[in-house]
Amino acid sequence: MWVIYAFASAIFAGATSILAKVGIKDVDSHVATAIRTVVVLIFSWMMVFLVGSQWTLNEISTKSYVFLILSGMATGASWLCYFKALQIGDVNKVVPIDKSSTILTMILAFIVLGEKITINMIIGMIGIAIGTYLMIQKKEEKLENLDEDVKGLKNKAWLLYASLSAVFASLTSILAKIGIENVESNLGTAIRTIVVLIMSWIIVFITKKQHEIKNIDRRSLAFIVLSGIATGGSWLCYYKALQDGLASVVVPIDKLSILVTVGFAYIFLKEKLSKKSLIGLSLIVAGTLALLIKI
Repeated sequence: MWVIYAFASAIFAGATSILAKVGIKDVDSHVATAIRTVVVLIFSWMMVFLVGSQWTLNEISTKSYVFLILSGMATGASWLCYFKALQIGDVNKVVPIDKSSTILTMILAFIVLGEKITINMIIGMIGIAIGTYLMIQKKEEKLENLDEDVKGLKNKAWLLYASLSAVFASLTSILAKIGIENVESNLGTAIRTIVVLIMSWIIVFITKKQHEIKNIDRRSLAFIVLSGIATGGSWLCYYKALQDGLASVVVPIDKLSILVTVGFAYIFLKEKLSKKSLIGLSLIVAGTLALLIKI
């Protein structure tokens, strides 16, 4: 069942990306993220009360609380570092480093959680790594006429922030896996979402974008809310899968949301893949499916 939950998480995450893209067309991404997190928080606590797990709050151990909070903080820290890296660095350099979180999570699952590593997992990791690299579209730029001094003005700090983003994203899954071990998954998701909410609004206030909320039109707000609901569904399925299954398999399956996103983008946004991207996407899918062999 945890494999099914992992795939459901990917489907919801894929829908999230498309809904968010439509919703934030004329809205600051930081503000949209913060609003989505509010929706996720409401959605996750509704699920908690629906299944009645709120009565088990007193039964959660201090260890579980600590790791769930740390997981939420890692998510927020990952966002902060990622946005900072994008602000001062080249997107085409930042994104590949951030995407390496998938591979890093799998490695940490082997080391920290003691999950068994097999030949098919190594093959899968290689396929996902190469596929992710090929999926990254490099923007063509003419650099011949740029002055060397102008090039040198680029702040190298983006590398540190991008690397920290990948590390924190990886820690999010590992910490959540430990924290949610003896906690009802819906309740665990709701608890860590509180922390993520705080961190996401910190981003808004740091960037001084809070005043833009009143300028959001109804259509954009509707899509942002829908993307929040999709995010909530994705998180609930993801952490249920993470609770019952192997982190080294759940995380890559969840990343298959890129397949759903590409499909929706082609249908609704008329976006097409280049040959290189198509090969990359195929490698990611093949690499992920390789992880499911002899689980």
